[in-house]
Amino acid sequence: MFNILILLLLGIASGYVFRNSGFLKNIDKSVSATVLFMLFVFGISIGNNSELMNNLGRYGIHAAILASFGTAGSLLASYFAYKLLFGKKRKGGEK
Repeated sequence: MFNILILLLLGIASGYVFRNSGFLKNIDKSVSATVLFMLFVFGISIGNNSELMNNLGRYGIHAAILASFGTAGSLLASYFAYKLLFGKKRKGGEK
């Protein structure tokens, strides 16, 4: 855990130090390719897990329920945050 945090902090520091360098301008493409490759490998490991594949329907329903409630909670929280931050009446009674 600490290794990951240390690597993250080192990456942030390196990015800050070399932010004006030319070689960091093209790093977005390599990051995208790396993330896509990691997702592909993750998919292979999921497809190789027979217990997970046998229970995919049950896990899928649970995931859909969690995603729905998470989305609903985020929408509700953002509505209240908007009302709290921007819903106050201005001078003169205008909203």
